Amino acid sequence: MKRFLIALALLLVPSLAHAEDGYELWLRYHPMETRAAAQYAPSATAIVANGSSEIVHAAADELARGLSGLLGKPVTDGLVQDGAVVLGTPATSPLVKGLDLSKLNDEGYLIKTTTADGHKVTVIAGKTDAGVLYGAFAFLKLIQTRQPIASLDLSSSPRLKVRIMDHWDNLNGTIERGYAGFSIWDWQKMPDWMDPRYTDYARAEASIGVNGVNVNNVGAQPEILTATYIRRLAALAAVFRPYHIRVYVSARFSAPIEVGGLKTADPTDPAVRKWWKDKADEIYAAIPDFGGFLVKANSEGQPGPQDYHRTQADGANVMADALKPHGGIVMWRAFIYSAENAQDRAMQAYTELHPLDGKFRDNVIVQAKNGPIDFQPREPFHPLFGAMPRTGMFLEVQLTKEYLGLATSLAYLAPLYEEVLHADTYAKGPGSTVERVIDGSLFGNTLTGMAGVSNIGTDRDWSGSTFNQANWYAFGRLAWDPGASSRAIAEDWMKMTFTTDPQFVGPVVDMMMASREAVVDYMTPLGLAHLMATGHHYGPGPWVNDLKRPEWNPVYYHHADATGIGFDRTPSGSNATSQYAPAAAAEFNDLNRIPEKFLLWFHHVPWTHKMKSGRTLWDELVIHWDDGVAATARAEATWAGMKPYVDAERYAKTAAYLKIEHHEAQWWRDAMVAYFSTFSKLPLPAGHAPAPHDLRYYEAIQFKYVPGRAISDP
Repeated sequence: MKRFLIALALLLVPSLAHAEDGYELWLRYHPMETRAAAQYAPSATAIVANGSSEIVHAAADELARGLSGLLGKPVTDGLVQDGAVVLGTPATSPLVKGLDLSKLNDEGYLIKTTTADGHKVTVIAGKTDAGVLYGAFAFLKLIQTRQPIASLDLSSSPRLKVRIMDHWDNLNGTIERGYAGFSIWDWQKMPDWMDPRYTDYARAEASIGVNGVNVNNVGAQPEILTATYIRRLAALAAVFRPYHIRVYVSARFSAPIEVGGLKTADPTDPAVRKWWKDKADEIYAAIPDFGGFLVKANSEGQPGPQDYHRTQADGANVMADALKPHGGIVMWRAFIYSAENAQDRAMQAYTELHPLDGKFRDNVIVQAKNGPIDFQPREPFHPLFGAMPRTGMFLEVQLTKEYLGLATSLAYLAPLYEEVLHADTYAKGPGSTVERVIDGSLFGNTLTGMAGVSNIGTDRDWSGSTFNQANWYAFGRLAWDPGASSRAIAEDWMKMTFTTDPQFVGPVVDMMMASREAVVDYMTPLGLAHLMATGHHYGPGPWVNDLKRPEWNPVYYHHADATGIGFDRTPSGSNATSQYAPAAAAEFNDLNRIPEKFLLWFHHVPWTHKMKSGRTLWDELVIHWDDGVAATARAEATWAGMKPYVDAERYAKTAAYLKIEHHEAQWWRDAMVAYFSTFSKLPLPAGHAPAPHDLRYYEAIQFKYVPGRAISDP
């Protein structure tokens, strides 16, 4: 207990007057107004930490930091008294031992008001120290969001076992699809200098329940598996360990050749199998709680088992066998497609992996993106969800906004995540949602999880803008509870990050909730997809048709011609709908039943097709594009009215970014109208203006040096 009390004496209580740059994220422990403190905070800042583990110490440190900041006074010496907070597990605390923790899993927590030695106290308990840590953050959230704490009896357990942040960070410090500066991992200085920011990062991840961090890009550099980097990974794991976070790495399939000196990476070769076993032993000797490998194979030029005429299961299993004795897992990405494969790109992953259901080891999961293409503003759910009952499935979502305006667009993505989680696969009849696939309840899978592609970098605000932090926060909350409400999550984030004033929270949450749909409207409405410019995916490029791989060209996805627009994926076209359960396929195939938000994903539709609104498809497209622009204008106006409630620095930056998005939305809208008008040959609906320039003007707009480009980009 003394360790964190001494450390706390060195902390400065934040001042309301200091400039805010977003570094504190949602862990802003600024002094509460006196009236609120009396109503929503404990009467004393006494913390009684039962147990000596580093995780319990981290929980106590966080409570001390939070309570001293929120109440503007230091913690006491940790004696039981009225208002004290008691931390412990049944193994460390007699008080906790008497509580009913039967509803908790090993990471769950109970927060309960009870008595100890005649004093009214708040107990934060878990079956394990991890539960205590998560409970400490949950208790602080209650105070930050002004929830009554006088009589508590609440519990929560994570529904997914692995909740992992995937960094696409390269070893040279760049980040693929990174829009918030460079990588926070300074490998050159490790292990002798471990940036204090790593601890703040771990605090933030633990506060939302993330329990794993994959530190490097899926397009992996093999050197991450060498002794030089293993030593550095061990130092990073030591920073993460008090926050119940395991380190994972992306492993390059061909590493046995590139850093092992072998002549092959064939997964059936005995020397290759031995190499992976020895490498796993080496890693676990340095990092006993190492989590495992993430693998991208046979996709976008990456090596993989197909190179040796082996299956994806063969490739995954050789690594899984090496990790199994240590408790590690393999996350095998379903992002598999090839330029040599003429099949619809949306179908290739299913075609490759579905026949392998049941052939993966039990410590292998298949990690599929939310949709079958690539993190588009909107996609239908990936057909593998519900189609592999004997294989663990993780959902992979993207926090960094590769296709949604990079750093400057608002685009709160929790509604996107929620949309796919609630999507019904019909795999076992109605109610067979993606949520039930990934939490294991649909098929009885025990290895469950969710992965988020990081939006974190060296920018002081971590994510390139204050509002991008909300996507990080929401990912963690939904990985803990895939059934959580995206609006409720936004409200919590808003109160913790800005203010609890309802005059601010209500309008700005409404603005957030509308933001993703606005992006869909001005970029890719009604099921359009992948219309972004070449490589960097910044700005419109629906006309691009000269790239060497057909599926890299936007024209591949919209199929616009004089007769109509859209990709026919029904039985009369690519028949991608056949990869879904019959009930879902029947809905997608039927023009009268398909949700219009997916219309052009599955159908090539005449420009004059009558929509549910009574308007033609062409008119509906134009109206959606204009609605998207109008939504960004409304967001600007909403934020302009929030100036009295926000510090000057974050207000000004957000205002500037909203202005940028409004201009870019108009650019998207005008380019789309100019381009697709050449096919529809129809007038614009009444009241909707033509593009101010001809098509050649928009085609000539080029941006070469956009951040976050991938090595594989054309």
